[in-house]
Amino acid sequence: MNDDQNNTIEHLLHKVKQLLNRFDEQKGIVQAYVQKEREWKKHKLLQMNQIVELEKKLKKLTKAQGSHEQ
Repeated sequence: MNDDQNNTIEHLLHKVKQLLNRFDEQKGIVQAYVQKEREWKKHKLLQMNQIVELEKKLKKLTKAQGSHEQ
């Protein structure tokens, strides 16, 4: 192999390493985003369940209050 081919191969190896490093960085960013999204959805679901329970309690209290007034 001559020097030009060696330089080309070294250059290609360097570029591949850069691309792999960039890929790993992006993968980390995406994983962090996905984790935040999952936490947000979990929190939203818990809040929705709390709202449903509070609405049920309010309905029972309103019904009980209406029966006491009669």
